[in-house]
Amino acid sequence: MTAASAPSEFTIQQGFQSDRSSPLRWILSHFSRQWYLGVIMLIGAVGNAMLAAVVPVLIGQAFNAVVASPPQTHLLGRFALLIVVSQVVRAVLQLGRNFGAELIGQRIERDIRAELYTSLLGKSMTFHSLQPVGDTMARATNDVREINFMFSPGINLVIGSANFLLMPILFAPRYHPALALVPVLFLIGYILALWQYLAELRPITNRVREAFGRLNSRLAEAIDGIETVKGMAQEQSEVARFGTNARMYRNWQVKQGDIEARFLPLLLLGLAEGGAFLHALLLFRQGLLDVGQVVGYMGLIQLFGFPTFVSLFSYSQVSLGLASARRILELINRENNLDQNLQGYKGPLKGEIEFRNVSFAYPGADPALQDISFKVEAGQTVAIVGQTGAGKTTLVKLVNRTYDATQGQVLVDGVDVRDWNLEALRRNVSMIEQDIFLFSRKISENIAFGQPDASPEAIRQAAQAAQADDFINAFSEKYDTVIGERGVTLSGGQRQRLALARAFLTDPRILILDDSTSAIDSATEDRIQRAIYAAAQGRTTLIITHRLSQIRWADLIVVLRKGRIAAVGTHDELMATSEAYRRIFSE
Repeated sequence: MTAASAPSEFTIQQGFQSDRSSPLRWILSHFSRQWYLGVIMLIGAVGNAMLAAVVPVLIGQAFNAVVASPPQTHLLGRFALLIVVSQVVRAVLQLGRNFGAELIGQRIERDIRAELYTSLLGKSMTFHSLQPVGDTMARATNDVREINFMFSPGINLVIGSANFLLMPILFAPRYHPALALVPVLFLIGYILALWQYLAELRPITNRVREAFGRLNSRLAEAIDGIETVKGMAQEQSEVARFGTNARMYRNWQVKQGDIEARFLPLLLLGLAEGGAFLHALLLFRQGLLDVGQVVGYMGLIQLFGFPTFVSLFSYSQVSLGLASARRILELINRENNLDQNLQGYKGPLKGEIEFRNVSFAYPGADPALQDISFKVEAGQTVAIVGQTGAGKTTLVKLVNRTYDATQGQVLVDGVDVRDWNLEALRRNVSMIEQDIFLFSRKISENIAFGQPDASPEAIRQAAQAAQADDFINAFSEKYDTVIGERGVTLSGGQRQRLALARAFLTDPRILILDDSTSAIDSATEDRIQRAIYAAAQGRTTLIITHRLSQIRWADLIVVLRKGRIAAVGTHDELMATSEAYRRIFSE
């Protein structure tokens, strides 16, 4: 599945589309954008390995010059100069290899972070309601970083070491063709052992990343609910739960270490060194090799040491990177039941709302709403009432497609909300919920969140309409005051008034208030009631409330009971005809 074909609530049109059909293809599609850096890395790796093989060859020749009769010591300076020059060039090539790999890793990390962030913004609320925040953060931070490490140092060392494996096979036959035997046997044994090592390592690295996700998820949950934890004196139990997850993560790390400790190529290296030396001595005794050639050959065999030792780390890093890629791609490809419908209806919105035989159920749960049907004329104010759990909030969230009806239709101005351009629809629907979310930014920026270009005067007028101007001016920095994360430095009433100001500033055609004055004192409520009443003029307003003062002036009242409509009418009509409605005010 490509980025272009995946349904989403929000996307950024980009020239590049990654291949999301598999983790490996996904990584390769990102790497393809940096192919020229890959060429630099490959050239550096090949040149580095070849010049590394030059050193034992020259040392072997220098050894022959010393043991010659008479000794040809005048050649040693030339050999030394050749070694110095070759290693300076090698250093430059190695720098190119390392620089290329590091730049590839950093750029791919940047691109994947952007792709994941855009994907998360495009997911529906159903997705975000079910996906633990801590696990998402673990994937968005640590797992993305592991993909960077997969390239540098992981693949960087893999490519570098692979070239070192080939050098003894290429250079040894220059002494005697039979000397290729041990390097070839070692290479075959190395590949087989590495295949077995990676097959055993892969499921463990997957478990390591999953355990880290659970650990991070529990930590984020405890920190996010720290007030509840401390209020219920449950610090000790939370420490115990965290300790259980930490031990699980540690245990999987230990299992990974156990597999790495049994890395068979280390044994093969020792056997190869012993076998190569024995083979070279046999050829020497037969007069087929001289001393310098034996020395040079054994120097070439020592090149196997680098790939053998770095493989223990580099292939583990590659395996962790692929495991992380699987986790990130699983998140990106997770089914999304909403799309932004770019070609959808974008006409001017009047505010007529109609529910036609609407039912809705959360995934894996019983229906929250069943067979809901009623119509709201443009400009009407509708009060939605019912006992806790009746489905009131779920109902209004179908209007702006926070959720989509599982059966039936929700229509705005006679157009199914699924056929609206999602951005055009949501720009005309403003919702203020019970759980007010404010950003750790200036008060003015929070009010203007839906209208970033709003003037300071427009922001101030919206705050005045929401009865927030007085308390804002009481701060030393006034509208430039930076509030804490989620608005923790403000009272519940202050947060709700800022949310009202934010809604007033966007001037929506449909205004939804979900018990938005629950945390406001009576005196302030009276002022806000008047502000809401004024704001409701000329626009469709849906109010979820238990306050009789708000219900009375509604044009229409919808009574919900256990996810179904129990009654529809005015206050006086329902008090006379609806037992369910009367019960709400008698409790």
